[in-house]
Amino acid sequence: MHILIVEDQYKTATFLAKGLTEEGFVVDIAINGIDGQHNIDHIHYDLIILDIMLPGKDGWSILSDLQQTKKQVPVLLLTARDSVADKVKGLELGADDYLVKPFAFSELLARIRSILRRGPVREINIIHIVDLEIDAIKHQVKRNGIRIDLTPKEFQLLLLMARRQGEVLSRTFIAEQVWEINFSSDTNVVDVAVRRLRRKIDDDFAQKLIYTVRGVGYVFEKR
Repeated sequence: MHILIVEDQYKTATFLAKGLTEEGFVVDIAINGIDGQHNIDHIHYDLIILDIMLPGKDGWSILSDLQQTKKQVPVLLLTARDSVADKVKGLELGADDYLVKPFAFSELLARIRSILRRGPVREINIIHIVDLEIDAIKHQVKRNGIRIDLTPKEFQLLLLMARRQGEVLSRTFIAEQVWEINFSSDTNVVDVAVRRLRRKIDDDFAQKLIYTVRGVGYVFEKR
């Protein structure tokens, strides 16, 4: 597997490259966005580890170019920016996952392997499943051609689940990604939000898409 690391902190980049090489990966390094884009344009990679704040060309621009050219390569964002807005923006622009600095190499490695197991990156602009259509750019949702109005948080929740179709998402994970809070057993914000989303997305349709996995969390899929 061939991985590109686009990271302007040379010490961090070489540390990651050394660790990934020891795990059997072939690794290239680019320490600015322009060199990173050049590599992406001319070399096939199985995965890109991409910082957001880069000299020359930032990570957002690189993600946007990948989206426009429809280049099918998974991207793991590696960034110090940990706001919900930044996370959602990254996912909307096509990133498959993100990891906030500082991080443990073992977690990075686990996320890389998880992304690579999923196979090719999914469509990033328009998501279709059964008769549901999610426009990630326009923030619009339709089912059977009918527009469904969602609150911003409901849309974030739906987009998170849809981008991870078939993956069981824990309440803790959902709470961290959508509300940026540490989930507690005394907090039912996730369950309440999922119930509201189900009423809008599933209740009036025979084909259900949101399922509860008892004791674990929720999964978005066609059954």
